Amino acid sequence: MEIILAIGIGILTASGVWLLLRPRTFQVIIGLGLLGYAVNLFIFAMGRLKAGAPPLVHPGKVDTSAYADPVPQALVLTAIVISFALTALYLVVLLTARGITGTDHVDGHEAE
Repeated sequence: MEIILAIGIGILTASGVWLLLRPRTFQVIIGLGLLGYAVNLFIFAMGRLKAGAPPLVHPGKVDTSAYADPVPQALVLTAIVISFALTALYLVVLLTARGITGTDHVDGHEAE
């Protein structure tokens, strides 16, 4: 399971970096989104991959190997909300820049 997750994170990261290097702003926004998903998966994987484990520790007997870590789950949930808001902001900036310059190139000029 860990190798599949690592390969998935690597593919998302490579695709995101490749799209960030493209000349169009929409491709850059999609690349930023893919990098955000890769980071979210990485943070989630840091909390140990454990299926069916409860996230809360009961008072008394504390065996941490039987429980999932809730902190990465909370961090990923927060990151998803923040990345959604940033994507909306990026789209507004993209549409404004396209309206002002008339092109969607990152540098503002069409390739000649």
